[in-house]
Formats: sequence, structure tokens, C-alpha cells
Amino acid sequence: MTALKALYGGTFDPVHYGHLKPVEILANLIGLSKVIIMPNNVPPHRPQPEATSAQRTHMLELAIADKPLFELDERELRRDTPSYTSETLEEWRQEQGSTQPLAFIIGQDSLLNFPSWHNYQSILKNAHLLVCRRPGYPMAMKEEAHQQWLEQHLTHSADDLHLAPAGKIYLAETPWFDISATLIRERLQQGESCAEMLPQAVLNYIHQQGLYQ
Repeated sequence: MTALKALYGGTFDPVHYGHLKPVEILANLIGLSKVIIMPNNVPPHRPQPEATSAQRTHMLELAIADKPLFELDERELRRDTPSYTSETLEEWRQEQGSTQPLAFIIGQDSLLNFPSWHNYQSILKNAHLLVCRRPGYPMAMKEEAHQQWLEQHLTHSADDLHLAPAGKIYLAETPWFDISATLIRERLQQGESCAEMLPQAVLNYIHQQGLYQ
């Protein structure tokens, strides 16, 4: 049986412990062998990142340098058009073959908005969804049809993720780290310490580049 691989996308502007620690815990929970971090170039749902693609990539390289679980994939940064997850996962599936178990990691807030994503139905054809729980977010989808879709694909067994190449949604009980890139950028602008929120090497680079001032 081929080991489960997961893709983890985001703007990572900057990368912080709220990105890394829940995913490391998730990997231990379900036996994930590899998490591929993929920074977005032109995110369809949010404002453009403040740091350049090259700066965000370098921060990620620094953050995962001592973490063999993670590897970096820069394919979306090479696009100058919006990054649609459905298209990226289709491309990844073709590269990995039809039997390789693949997964895509999102937060619970993203799951609740998932039906608004571009061509969202195709995503589960190419990957499982691993959802990191977030406190304060409802457990049910807004519309009954979307709730039925969720329940139809939901699994409580990590084994299911390894046995099928795609198609399951798994709600992971990962701890919540109350850190956001927005909060870090605000604290840096005000000259406040962020030392406990992100790896020291990343923080050093931010200061060296004069980012988020």
C-alpha cells in the first residue's frame, strides 16, 4: 500500500506555528508520511500577499529546514493566474497516478465555505479532505444539500484515507493555535515581539528584509 501524501496550500504571509504545528500533529494522528506545502501566487479568495513570492518561499524553506515531514512545491508560484485548488489537484493526481492516496489539508472555516470554491465537486475525485478543527466554528454546513454532501463523504477512520486514493472527508481533532499572519503583521508594524509565534529563522529573515514594517 502506498503511503498517504497530503498537500497544504496557503499564502503563508508569513508562515507561522499556527500553520505548522496542527499539521505535524495531524500527520502523527493519521500516519501521514509527507506534507507538501504549496504557497499560492494569486489567491482567488483574498487580497494579494504583502511579501513577494520569492520572500514567502524563502520563509517556508527556513521554517521547514529541520522538518523532514514537509517539502515545498512552487508550482502555483509559477502561475500568474488565480490558483484554483481543483486544477492543482487534478494536475497532481495525473503525476501521482490513479491509485496513490492523496489528501488536501484545510481548516474548518474553509470547509464551511467549500461549496463556493471553483469546481469544488471535482476536488474529492482527486483527493481526500483533511480538515483541522477550529473552535468557535459550527459543525454543520449552511445548506442542507451541502450538509448531505459532507455526511456522504465523511469518515471517522484514518484507515479509509490510506485504503482509497480519494473521496473521503476526515475531521481531525488538532489543537488550535491562536496565531494568524494578520496578527503577526500588526505586531511587527507596532514593533511588538512575535518570537513565540513563528520560527526564529523566519523572524530573523523578516527583520533582515524589512518586511511588514
